[in-house]
Amino acid sequence: MKLLQLQKKLNEEGLSLIANRQGKIYTSKLHGIGPIINPMKDDLYYFEEAIVVDKVIGKATAMLLILSKVKYIYAYVLSEKAKEILDQYQVDYDYEKLVPYIINRTHDGMCPMEQTVYNLTDLNEAYEALIQKQKELMNQ
Repeated sequence: MKLLQLQKKLNEEGLSLIANRQGKIYTSKLHGIGPIINPMKDDLYYFEEAIVVDKVIGKATAMLLILSKVKYIYAYVLSEKAKEILDQYQVDYDYEKLVPYIINRTHDGMCPMEQTVYNLTDLNEAYEALIQKQKELMNQ
């Protein structure tokens, strides 16, 4: 599937994320970093050479996808910190709307995942911090 087909499928099926991994299509309706980090727990390079279309990409998701060796990212909403890290690692991407940061689900502050990696630059450190944060949030 090409980019336009992926975008169409994402919108028509109400998906939050769709990825073409060398001809294999992965989809999710989950929000947050779950659609990215969950398959990476079994295979760190799950998104290697993938084309990913996501509704929202913050720095946390960007760092995970970079670590997983993604080929290309299309985001409907991209945070400034995500843009910076994608530029730093020279990952190809496009977006529709650039925002200062990703807002949390209650719309009263920054997304906890974006906040977790806000000042991190090491991809492996970010991965470990995000796994820990995901565990903490699931236990609340």
